[in-house]
Amino acid sequence: MSDSIMYQEDAYVVLESDREEQFMTAEELKAKLKDYFNSSEIAIPRELTKFDSLDIQIQHLIDNYFELDLGKNKYLQWYVVRLEK
Repeated sequence: MSDSIMYQEDAYVVLESDREEQFMTAEELKAKLKDYFNSSEIAIPRELTKFDSLDIQIQHLIDNYFELDLGKNKYLQWYVVRLEK
């Protein structure tokens, strides 16, 4: 049986092509992704089009991907981290 601590998500390390790395909560990462979805012409993964709600699309993206292509030489990546032992 796996340890439940493996599924705890304290924060995310977020990397963007034009910024320093940042630590974000899940809510902050969701807000950042919503901003990109609402303000940019980005290529979202085709798999997300089957979801009607933007919130569901973003949650699926966070849970199943680690990178969003933002266009020519731009990216947004996120990795789950635990801040305590």
